[in-house]
Amino acid sequence: MGRPGPTVADVVRSMIGDDVPVALEAYDGSRVGPENARTRLSVRSPDALRRMVTAPGELGLARAYVAGDIELAGDIFDVLALRDRMPSPKLSPAQWALAARLVASAGMKRLPPPPEEAHPHGRLHSRRRDAEAVTHHYDVSNRFYRMVLGPSMTYSCAVFPDAGATLEEAQATKHELICRKLGLEPGMRLLDVGCGWGSLALHAARHHGVTAVGVTLSQPQAGLARQRAAEEGLADRIEFRVQDYRDVDDGPFDAISSVGMFEHVGRARTAVYFSHLRELLRPGGRLLNHAITRPPSRSTRIPRNSFVGRYVFPDGELLEVGTTVSALQQEGLEARHVESLREHYARTLRQWVANLEAHWDEAVAEVGPGRARVWRLYMAGSARGFEAGRISVHQVIAANPGAGGVSGMPLRPDWEPAPIEVDLREEVAAG
Repeated sequence: MGRPGPTVADVVRSMIGDDVPVALEAYDGSRVGPENARTRLSVRSPDALRRMVTAPGELGLARAYVAGDIELAGDIFDVLALRDRMPSPKLSPAQWALAARLVASAGMKRLPPPPEEAHPHGRLHSRRRDAEAVTHHYDVSNRFYRMVLGPSMTYSCAVFPDAGATLEEAQATKHELICRKLGLEPGMRLLDVGCGWGSLALHAARHHGVTAVGVTLSQPQAGLARQRAAEEGLADRIEFRVQDYRDVDDGPFDAISSVGMFEHVGRARTAVYFSHLRELLRPGGRLLNHAITRPPSRSTRIPRNSFVGRYVFPDGELLEVGTTVSALQQEGLEARHVESLREHYARTLRQWVANLEAHWDEAVAEVGPGRARVWRLYMAGSARGFEAGRISVHQVIAANPGAGGVSGMPLRPDWEPAPIEVDLREEVAAG
């Protein structure tokens, strides 16, 4: 008799060892991990290993999960913690050979990627390609985003005033912090670049008496933002447009906010971006740029063959915060304050994951199981990234100096936000 071939459990043990807190059971009957584990993985067919062999690394594993070849029951953070046991997310030559032997016994074939994978076309960061990338990410379903984000419909890092704050309180605190950093006062005009579903502009108009223009490339976002403004009686003070930031030409504005949008601009276009925003900003006005950042790296692009690059942020780029500061100052803006909110984003993402899991069946019915798995994996993995310091998020305040270098900034920061009362009934109605 010949030597028995490898099992799925053999492949897993070669990657993460045998003493793991997660239980794994495979289609071939092999098992790894404790019987009483709270989190269980099921490898349902050889297709999971086929994907790992043909796309070694995190992309193959992600494809297997998104496609349903691997099922997860329990806490996704238990599974992500296994990453710490692996020197590299890529299969070593020995591991690849072991997996290939197992796949060969079931028949080697290349599988098409799950339909949720993005493959944008055209020149990088052209108007058309940027619109395609934004559509892939944001035009999922307003109802789905509401399940994940909660009543505030705010898709960016919240600011938790204390450990016991709810997500809605933390998002209201973030909106108020931005408004105070921008020095908003009644009668001012605000431009919100990448306005999403309009939450920041609505907050600024409601609590600070400004008029606002919000721009997005997503039709569904703009439609819901207009609906919310009308329901709050603010439609005469806020205009939401489907418009590329490069096409905004009706300045000057007293203040400009860019929250969670800069990641889509690209390093090659940062000069164009900040130069154009400065043209739109009155002398003495303020710009707040809120963006995910990364430690210094040779490349700013999210790798195309990574899970996030293929499924979540196609064409996304994350700059080191010092690069961002230098870029805006080269265009005549003056950096005045930088704040990291890294731990806040980890907490925000964990609450989004909890929201998704609490509405799992409803979310799957709305967008399909593959898309729901993409978001579960993306948000949980990102939370781990922020906790470990592999990525961060920074708010940078810049001024557009007027004649004689007058910045309009206070001598010392004066924007610590006062508590904001959050009426969830109003937020639900507005959403």
